[in-house]
Amino acid sequence: MLELLVLLVCGSILISGVLAVLLRNMMAAMVSAGLASLFAAVSYVLLAAPDVAMAEAAIGSGLATLIFLYSIRKTGGEGLGDE
Repeated sequence: MLELLVLLVCGSILISGVLAVLLRNMMAAMVSAGLASLFAAVSYVLLAAPDVAMAEAAIGSGLATLIFLYSIRKTGGEGLGDE
């Protein structure tokens, strides 16, 4: 059962990563990248590495995502620029 849950979470990481690359809207792409990081933190919890999961959740999906979203808002980046 645990293996199936780990595979499901890893599939979610892959889907979020692909969406982060393919989405044209920068805000949506950054949220998708943050979700990939959050799913990675969940997979670390499932694989019994809670210290790594806490660091990934705090820095990877929390702080880095907030900094990127703030910088996108401040620079006015809506898309890729060649639209």
